[in-house]
Amino acid sequence: MKRLGHGAAEFLAIAEDLRHHDIQLELLTDPLRGVYAPSRHGAALSAFFAGMAESERECIREKPLEGQASASERGRHVGRPKVVDDDMAALARSLRANAVPVPQIAQKLVITSGQNKEQRPSVASREVVYGFDLIRGFAPASG
Repeated sequence: MKRLGHGAAEFLAIAEDLRHHDIQLELLTDPLRGVYAPSRHGAALSAFFAGMAESERECIREKPLEGQASASERGRHVGRPKVVDDDMAALARSLRANAVPVPQIAQKLVITSGQNKEQRPSVASREVVYGFDLIRGFAPASG
């Protein structure tokens, strides 16, 4: 039943679709083993499962956040290492301020840690560094 819906709204929509097509739900394992019609007891069971799906969704959302908060309290970094560190960003912005062409700046940027160490940042990462559209060659309009 966990995989039937990711939240109450989705589960209830599926239950309504089953009810509309007069499809019965059969649970094969205990403690709720049996066949449930789309109306009467089956409708009550659908509402129960919708509530459980929503509760499970909340748990799935909260667990990683709790783990991240706990790691942060212990001073541990959570997630991937930054592709563009502060030094790289400062270098790129400095070169850009000194009118160095963007392709030359891109050649000077090298990732210093993580899985992509010694490689160059992607075009998207470089654009973020100095707020510059490398493909079109101008700063994007702010909005």
